[in-house]
Amino acid sequence: MTPPPGWYRDPHAPHLERWWDGRTWTEHRRAPGAAAGPVPPSPGGAAGGGRTGAVGALPSPPPGPWSSPRPSPRRCSSAGTAAPRGRGPARRASAPAPGAPSPSASPSPADSPADSPAGDPDVVEDPLNGITFPLLDGWVRPENVAEDDVVMTTDGTYDCPGEGTVCRHGLVVSRTVTGSDETSPRALAEEDVSEAADEAFHEDATGRRPHGGIESHRVVGAGPVAVAGRAGYFVRWRVRTGEGPGGYVQSMVFPSSVGTESPVVVRYVFDAGEDGPPLADMDRITEGIRSLTDADSGGGVGSSIGPTD
Repeated sequence: MTPPPGWYRDPHAPHLERWWDGRTWTEHRRAPGAAAGPVPPSPGGAAGGGRTGAVGALPSPPPGPWSSPRPSPRRCSSAGTAAPRGRGPARRASAPAPGAPSPSASPSPADSPADSPAGDPDVVEDPLNGITFPLLDGWVRPENVAEDDVVMTTDGTYDCPGEGTVCRHGLVVSRTVTGSDETSPRALAEEDVSEAADEAFHEDATGRRPHGGIESHRVVGAGPVAVAGRAGYFVRWRVRTGEGPGGYVQSMVFPSSVGTESPVVVRYVFDAGEDGPPLADMDRITEGIRSLTDADSGGGVGSSIGPTD
């Protein structure tokens, strides 16, 4: 038996809900808790209302649990609409179509993609990569965030200093590195930081420049790092923009402690200036990252535990 038609958590974007028509996923998506409207149409069925997403309907999957990974984010600092971009070392590999929602599930508001283990309000969990993050003061779980793979944001939004859209002062993103044969954390971090800066501060998916574009950058930090008991590498840039104070971008890569131990990249995007989060929060969050299978694991910037190449 397959589940009845209804709104269920989107397997590709767990912070959204997606319409299951009883046979397959449709392209209709909505934010959790959105006001109920007309039932979206089934393929070939009667027309209906509802909020639509930017992707086409997926092939009909067999019943089963949701297990496909979340897609890559387009940019890292804007709270506006974003679309995936397929380049750089942190792209997700193509995954099989997601399974149908569990037959025992019932339509309900979508869970956050960054849940807290055992109800701990001070910890954010990334089960896909097998790690948890400390939720520091001034940081919240992602809500109404268009980007996928965001594990936390600073609280609130503001009008970007450049071309009109809405920005956040800080984002932390956790992604699996796929689509690359490279395994060196250093090489992957050095390659990823350029794309991270471009997506965060240069140009959004619509061609607008919320920060006036990047005018220059300089490396302000780089080196070995121990993350959740794993040897990794980080690179941090200071970015100057055409509008506003610019910001800081850090790419940190380390092997996952689960599955095939694929490299994990954690991106930090912080606005500079008095309204941006404390730069020390990058190190504090890094030091507090733990493995889901080893709560005593940890590390921090400069905590070398062995070769990283």
